[in-house]
Amino acid sequence: QVQLVESGGGLVQAGESLRLSCAVSGTIASPFGFGWYRQAPGKQRELVGSLTSFGDTNYVDSVKGRFTISTDNARNTMYLQMNSLKPEDTAAYYCKLSSAGRIYWGQGTQVTVSS
Repeated sequence: QVQLVESGGGLVQAGESLRLSCAVSGTIASPFGFGWYRQAPGKQRELVGSLTSFGDTNYVDSVKGRFTISTDNARNTMYLQMNSLKPEDTAAYYCKLSSAGRIYWGQGTQVTVSS
């Protein structure tokens, strides 16, 4: 059984930073794939960035150079560091884990960026 619990969302001003956490419980098989998604009101959920167990990362063009995905294996936690936040980054953010042919989602955390 694998569970993902997200935290770290909040209200910030444009230009500020925020770090989202995704705590993972259960056994994770390798290789695995991890990703952060976001969904704004009235829009489809989109992939923000991804990380494989091999260390490969990919980001959507709109966040390149500003967002960074990382992990802390000792704490079984994955992070999304968001710098230079913009109002268009406002959305509900979700973490996703793919492992052993299964997909797991976090419950989501709201990020709101004011201008």
